[in-house]
Amino acid sequence: MTTLDREQPRATDGARPDADARPLPLTLAVPAAVLAGLALLVAFPPYGLWPLAPVGVALLAAAAHRRRLRAGAGLGFLAGVALFAPLLEWTNLHTGYLPWVLLSLLQAGYLALLGAATAWVSPLADRHRAAWPLLTGVLWVGQEALRDRTPFGGFPWGRLAFSQDTSPLLRLAALGGAPLVTFAVALAGGILLTLAWRDWRRTAGQWRPVAGLTAALVAVVAAGTAVPTGVRGAGDTVTVAIVQGNVPRLGLDFNAQRQAVLNNHVDATLKLAEQVTQGGQRRPDLVVWPENSSDIDPLRNPGAGDRISQAADAIGAPILVGAVLLGPGQGQVRNAGLLWRPGSGADLTQLYTKRHPVPFAEYVPLRSIARKVSAEVDRVRSDFVPGTRAGVLDTGAVTLGDVICFEVAYDGIVRDTVTGGAQLLVVQTNNATFDVAEARQQLAMVRLRAVEHGRSALMASTVGVSGFVSPDGRVDGATGFNTAEVVVRQMRLGDGRTPATTAGVWPEVALAALAVAALAGAAVLRRRRRATAG
Repeated sequence: MTTLDREQPRATDGARPDADARPLPLTLAVPAAVLAGLALLVAFPPYGLWPLAPVGVALLAAAAHRRRLRAGAGLGFLAGVALFAPLLEWTNLHTGYLPWVLLSLLQAGYLALLGAATAWVSPLADRHRAAWPLLTGVLWVGQEALRDRTPFGGFPWGRLAFSQDTSPLLRLAALGGAPLVTFAVALAGGILLTLAWRDWRRTAGQWRPVAGLTAALVAVVAAGTAVPTGVRGAGDTVTVAIVQGNVPRLGLDFNAQRQAVLNNHVDATLKLAEQVTQGGQRRPDLVVWPENSSDIDPLRNPGAGDRISQAADAIGAPILVGAVLLGPGQGQVRNAGLLWRPGSGADLTQLYTKRHPVPFAEYVPLRSIARKVSAEVDRVRSDFVPGTRAGVLDTGAVTLGDVICFEVAYDGIVRDTVTGGAQLLVVQTNNATFDVAEARQQLAMVRLRAVEHGRSALMASTVGVSGFVSPDGRVDGATGFNTAEVVVRQMRLGDGRTPATTAGVWPEVALAALAVAALAGAAVLRRRRRATAG
């Protein structure tokens, strides 16, 4: 029995009441749940205190352990609000509080499910104390697997893995992607909880399990350092320029001055061409402009097309343009990455259309119902049409894996480009409607993807943060926020596949299946206890 166990006994949904199986008192559980959310929050950029992620996991698991399902769900929801409300605060900067509140509450609901699941498997954790860390790890992966896919394709922001961009655990992404990193973080949190959940007034025999758990915790954290990063490459390098042209002003009306945004990127590229001509800069093999760098359709507007051609001809290299293209149907548009070649202009054979438009931002599902909640949905006048092909683009010098903005958070969308032959990962994004915290959180995802697939990567933003990422996750040439900058770097091309690329979704499937098995096992144990009690 532990000091945490000695409160009034509480039955757990069919489990037999046991004087030695008491939950953490509510006077401690509620603050613990809130602190769990806050600890998880500061693990993410821009704070970057990654060691607090396992602490947050441990606090939430402690708060929900041995609770009734509703109490576990309530405590999980508290942790979720404490995490997601401030983490997603950037969503209300220019759209009002309602989208932020609704999104935060929706995401907190998944932690409510996690809290209920944690309460449900309590009998298993008590019966097999050594399995408690494993239970904690698989439940977190299962929760994220569900949250990443539902509703409307899911919203993976705030995954535990994305808090580990400066952690040794990041390297585990090369073995099993983001799900394995999440599992490792939650496993470490489960070990912390198992260490703490004991009666420390008793000293006899304590040192063996404590020493074993401590060694396991050190092994988990150190495991990442033993994982090699990168894959065998062709040895070739390319010179790539990121053009961050900036916008006249931040906010939703950044595209009200579409011509000014386009001009910013053209003019910055022309200045780079002057530096190349004067010998002050290496001529790039590729220039990358961000998402929304041309919200004027350059295929239908000759003036916009001429300006982009002027920039491509001057720099003497193809430009990957982030463009909004009209069609294919009436009232429809596409968010695209379009290769623009010097001398010949738009190469329509090398066009990527964003496959996962953002619901309620780039298209409005159930518009008639959504309008009853908020008339703001009608600010999205045209629905973006999703693409159907992976963003594999051949520039001549390099084969790119292009994803646009939030798509970097989705495992399959990035992996499809690598299995399709991408030698270099490119993330085109527009952060003009958000803030620097959102941009840094997104760059953390790029770092994980670079390690996961053994590819050099870059993020090109209209306003920042832009930067280059090596296959081991290091960032080079990161730009400031709300500035106009051009950064040129040589990047090594990647080839082959990491274990994570080869395995694809299967590590997540295996871990999520273990979570389902744990829930089923707890159900069997509870049924037996009810039969014994009867």
